[in-house]
Amino acid sequence: MSIAPPAPHNPLLDKLHPYPFERLRALTAGLTPNPAYKPISLGIGEPKHPAPKLIEDALVASLKSLSAYPATAGAPALREAIVGWLQRRYGLSLDAATQVLPVNGSREALFAIAQTVIDPTRAGATVVCPNPFYQIYEGAALLAGAETAFANSDPARNFAADWSQIDAATWARTQLLYVCSPGNPTGAVMPLSEWEQLFALSDRHGFVIASDECYSEIYFRDEAPLSGLEAAIKLGRSDFRNLIAFTSLSKRSNVPGLRSGFVAGDAQIIKRFLLYRTYHGSAMSPMVQAASIAAWGDEAHVIANREQYRAKFAQVTPLLAEVLDVALPDASFYLWAGVPGGDDVRFALELLAQYNVAVLPGSLLARTAHGTNPGAGRIRLALVAEVAECMEAAERIRAFAKTYQA
Repeated sequence: MSIAPPAPHNPLLDKLHPYPFERLRALTAGLTPNPAYKPISLGIGEPKHPAPKLIEDALVASLKSLSAYPATAGAPALREAIVGWLQRRYGLSLDAATQVLPVNGSREALFAIAQTVIDPTRAGATVVCPNPFYQIYEGAALLAGAETAFANSDPARNFAADWSQIDAATWARTQLLYVCSPGNPTGAVMPLSEWEQLFALSDRHGFVIASDECYSEIYFRDEAPLSGLEAAIKLGRSDFRNLIAFTSLSKRSNVPGLRSGFVAGDAQIIKRFLLYRTYHGSAMSPMVQAASIAAWGDEAHVIANREQYRAKFAQVTPLLAEVLDVALPDASFYLWAGVPGGDDVRFALELLAQYNVAVLPGSLLARTAHGTNPGAGRIRLALVAEVAECMEAAERIRAFAKTYQA
């Protein structure tokens, strides 16, 4: 009896690394958390504040729209709503027909842009990422047939990426650069001077900059984070050449299940991205489009959401600062905390075992580059639950850290 050959598959899939949460599940296999404590997870960055009623109402009111195929480019009303928000938030004037495109959440778009931009036939095609980083960047690069290069975070600059670690030869091979500002997991925000540096490198070498800005509306100081699009205008780059920004409703409006966001920037990139997405079947549901129009048109719920995070971080951060190396970030809903002794995995596992609090070891969010893993010795705490639960977790972490033998 003959044996059928194995089904063919894309060999690039074999290059993908397990996701951080898969690695953490493997590390905790067989570990029994202390049942005396209710489980609390600070591991996953999934917003837990209630979704705004105006978004839910718009979703329900558009049920009858399901009888029509949606356009991949989105309804004109949605693109106009996005352009209106960009004008109010950043003072930008974009063409709704050519410079914005709705997407099904920033995650799928961040992945898909690499498939649109990368030319794997060019020797040494490279994608540059911050380190630590959102693993979608790396997966997108590898499945597009590119190599990856990493710029480690710099503790001396509030853990912002140190782009000077990328040498001239690597920049010359770079086709795509992912930036994340505010950063995940560090919360660092890129200043105008850093954007100027990256734009100059892009002009010199011709690579595209993909600016992940999904945490832009959760910030703790009076000055709102700078968008890459805003930086481009300030620096006289009104055509947004080689720049595309990614924004999502998930964190801004507490609707991660809606899967709604947009990309905006260079019209030529948007045109090619629309072509790719048309074939890929990436049109947004008419119901989601209607709910998104309502969300982008309302700022009151965003301000209220931000105030909840500010109040929460104001209470939790000083409590944890008594026992961990941690400070208020520029933005985002994470605390990036250094642990006693520097073994982030051991600290996380023992915390889970003794106090039933789950956190994400920082080393799982990074790759070893330039001789070091810049996430090692730190943990990421996602303060996404209500204040009482986050405070309970902080109290447990403080109690644990006081007895932890590094």
